[in-house]
Amino acid sequence: MPFERVTQEKLSIGIARQIEDLILRGILRPGQRLPSERELSERMEVSRPSLREALADLQHRGLLTARAGAGVYVADVLGSAFAPALIDLFADHPVALFDTISFRRDMEGLAAVRATKHGTDTDLAVIDTIFKKMEAAHRKADPTDEAQLDADFHLAIIEASHNIILLHMMRSMYDLLRQGVFYNRAVMFQQRLTRGDLVGQHRAINVAIQNRDAAGAQAAINAHLDYVQHALEDQQTAIQNEGFARKRLDIERQR
Repeated sequence: MPFERVTQEKLSIGIARQIEDLILRGILRPGQRLPSERELSERMEVSRPSLREALADLQHRGLLTARAGAGVYVADVLGSAFAPALIDLFADHPVALFDTISFRRDMEGLAAVRATKHGTDTDLAVIDTIFKKMEAAHRKADPTDEAQLDADFHLAIIEASHNIILLHMMRSMYDLLRQGVFYNRAVMFQQRLTRGDLVGQHRAINVAIQNRDAAGAQAAINAHLDYVQHALEDQQTAIQNEGFARKRLDIERQR
């Protein structure tokens, strides 16, 4: 007979599964500190011994890490998506930049469509809230906050797609984008004209998603990333031209 004895699940297993799900869904993020043992046990209404057993299991499996005197943190597992040698190649070869944009165009277009269909009202409120913060940051001369919010905005759309594999894959990529591996966002945002164009494109994306307009959201993502690609191509050309101009100037000064 295919039936087996029914056994009650250990409390520590239930605790571990809840934390696993929070990590899997991207709610607990790499590097994020968990609440204290006392606070966690109170929130989850479990005993401390059961909680310790669950946390020890998660640490053993590499999902959590303990820091002496600092607490328990979600392990930084994103780096495993790209080997260090491959990251170095990305940084040294410009072709990786445009392949990245092409990849983002495909994946983020899909995420935007899914967000209009599967995103909850709360998901859409998160996206809208981040965009409003981006608008406020746009008024600052320093583009740093705007660049950070730009990444947060796109990741919020990916989170709203409710596809776990897409979420972790793209979060890993955005971690590299923040490090400037593919391109330096702050440099790109230095020109006020470019920054104005970009905030307008994000507004179009946000409006389409808030209206649950799948086709409009995908078109807005495509238009935005096409613009980014052309802007970066122009930037690279300008850098090359400046290099040639400096060589000509050096020759003239030596005559």
